[in-house]
Amino acid sequence: MLVSVKWLRDYVDIDMDVKEFADMMTMTGTKMETVEYFGEDIENVVVGKILEINPHPNADKLIVTKVDAGEKVLQIVTGAKNVKVGDYIPLAIHGAKLPGGIKIKTGKLRGEVSEGMMCSAAELGIDEKYVEEYKKNGIFLLDYEDSYETGKDVKEVLGINDAVIDFELTSNRPDCRCVIGIAREAAVTVGKKVKYPEVSVKEEADESIDFDVQIENPELCRRYAARIVKDVKIAPSPYWMQRRLIEAGVRPINNIVDITNYVMLEMGQPMHAFDLSDIGTGKIVVRNAEEGEKFVTLDEQERTLDKDMLVITNGEKSLALAGVMGGLNSEIKDTTTELLFESANFQAENVRATSKKLGLRTESSSRFEKGIDPNLAELAVNRAAQLVEMLGAGKVLKGIEDNYPSKPEQKILTVNPKRITARLGIDLPIAQFIEILESLEFDCDLKSAEELEIRVPSFRLDMEQEADVLEEIARIYGFENIPAKQLEGNYTAGIKTERQKFNDILKSTALSTGLYEVLSYSFVSPSGVDKIKLPADSPKRNFVKLLNPLGEETSVMRTTMIPNMLDIVYTNMSRKNPEFAGFECGHVFVPSEEGLPSELNHMCMAMYGKEVDFFVLKGAVEKVLERAGMKKYEIIPEKENTTFHPGRCAKIVCNGTLVGYLGEVHPDVLENYGLTQRVYVCEIDTDVVFENSDRTIIFKSLPKYPSTSRDIALTVKDEVYVKDIEDIIKANGEGLVESYRLFDVYRGSQIETGYKSVAYSITYRSAEKTLTDDDIAPVHENILKELSEKLGAELRA
Repeated sequence: MLVSVKWLRDYVDIDMDVKEFADMMTMTGTKMETVEYFGEDIENVVVGKILEINPHPNADKLIVTKVDAGEKVLQIVTGAKNVKVGDYIPLAIHGAKLPGGIKIKTGKLRGEVSEGMMCSAAELGIDEKYVEEYKKNGIFLLDYEDSYETGKDVKEVLGINDAVIDFELTSNRPDCRCVIGIAREAAVTVGKKVKYPEVSVKEEADESIDFDVQIENPELCRRYAARIVKDVKIAPSPYWMQRRLIEAGVRPINNIVDITNYVMLEMGQPMHAFDLSDIGTGKIVVRNAEEGEKFVTLDEQERTLDKDMLVITNGEKSLALAGVMGGLNSEIKDTTTELLFESANFQAENVRATSKKLGLRTESSSRFEKGIDPNLAELAVNRAAQLVEMLGAGKVLKGIEDNYPSKPEQKILTVNPKRITARLGIDLPIAQFIEILESLEFDCDLKSAEELEIRVPSFRLDMEQEADVLEEIARIYGFENIPAKQLEGNYTAGIKTERQKFNDILKSTALSTGLYEVLSYSFVSPSGVDKIKLPADSPKRNFVKLLNPLGEETSVMRTTMIPNMLDIVYTNMSRKNPEFAGFECGHVFVPSEEGLPSELNHMCMAMYGKEVDFFVLKGAVEKVLERAGMKKYEIIPEKENTTFHPGRCAKIVCNGTLVGYLGEVHPDVLENYGLTQRVYVCEIDTDVVFENSDRTIIFKSLPKYPSTSRDIALTVKDEVYVKDIEDIIKANGEGLVESYRLFDVYRGSQIETGYKSVAYSITYRSAEKTLTDDDIAPVHENILKELSEKLGAELRA
């Protein structure tokens, strides 16, 4: 926020260097961004009065003038077209300096002596956006007053002899977004008292206000105050007011509009002025807009409103967007003779939402959306009326219309001064403690050494708890005065939890199998579950929704990691990456009827490539589960999961609990993601894996006795799974089967249609002796018998 030090001095005695003052403000919490010194590059530029103008004898486009410079009359040659006899102008005399390092000295122009230079706005460093049209292409005429003292320093006349400080304000201090708010902070910083402006209104005694204000939604409009001014005279505002607006970055318009902007900058209360003749009904009605209502704002743009927006109306038509911008249909015009000043208080969240939806941000909305003290409304409208009378811009009618449905109670905080000073590590007497708070305009009532009751002023919207009071004490006492201390406490070595160690095992094992780790956001689009073809009744469609998402693509918390992984697969495939194998360990979120949603740990793998198939993925999954210590699990064929290809999908089950799914992605899902190759995906619930894992490692001695192996080739029906064969081998090994390995599956002309040949190598070993054929034969025969009886398997000749 830009604050003129000259304006600030009206309310606080600041008798120190501006830079020193700005640094002190930074140390008490009002951070200074920059300090700009107006006029510091200007020297020997004075007020001059044109006494005589004559044509240049040797140049048609130049004129020769006589200018009263105070101590003497100078001859000035110029080409300006906007000057006349009697004009007061800024005159740079011999030896003058101007912004940009320009130096002025006496010289000749086409044979005529020129003892200086008349200055334009640009040459004085004044931004032309604040300059009237008739001054832009010529000399900056001094016409704000009837006459000026010739020879006087032009910096003093134009008020460009001071500094402007740009303060960086935090969002929790909306009370500082005005000159008086900064003055309060400045006063406590330099140890002075604030000199508030004395607001008194000289009213027209013969006529009282006759106007009605109705508030239909007191939750969104907490207060609305109005005053009426008649016999309005629209004219430029005085230069002192224009200058203050300019230094705050606001363009002067006319006396009435400038008054509303002046009050906003001075007190922090946005205001608006309506042409009373455009209201017509004698009342203001504050209501919600109608859905789809059209409204043209002051910037001549038509806006489409919705039912959540608040509008100010005359009961028949909308006149303004509450807290954002007025309407074109009731603006102050050169012909305005009667006006209504409004000063209202609107809900911050509603103004912010309206401004965001319409893409319309103004000085007014930026203040309302951070919060404004409702008690400011009456004071501000009275200040505006006072300025009208002071400038002779109109007559203020007697009385004020003030609709204030529910006045909030004063906020009271009870704090423990001893606890606060102990936490700060300072020895602060209670008297000084209270003195600091009272300098910030808090009312204090000391109940005991450990109990202080504080009445918070209405403008301090940020004060909520004891921690806020601690901050106030710390910043005013001075952070630089709080002694530094070494940290105290017991030092302990940081160690990972069992769960963290388990996650490290999962990741390191996945990396060892050739997968790369990837990361994706937990905020996703709800359309992801449609793209992976989840059924309409799937519980994974029940999302945790964000209240204020950045957009539709990040509006919910994910319930499955597969859409994220397929997006990553698409990125690799679209960039012509011939193969990909990746995994992610992350979280999914399940809503809860009570309390916070559940945050579950999942692991997702995906791969594609020339050498990749279902069994490559299955091998990687088995390796991860084996290393994680999960032993008693089954991989069962699954045909009902719509995300995966029918017949190329399996589910992982442990002790009757579903661990996850793996398989080839369904062709329709591939099409939804624009994928042109077969993709294999797995998602497992690592919480279930953790609960069912046994990572105890039991070492066995090396076998003393040799092993022997037998190969068998079985003819079975196509629908028989090799898992069923392996279960029978394992169940009938009688402690002698050390391992088994599938090494061939054959279908062809030598095998009957509907059958396949499956070949296994079975290894036998005993820990107690060397096995003989007599030891192995009965076990081997029993395995073949069980395979025949249960699966219809026959030894292939």
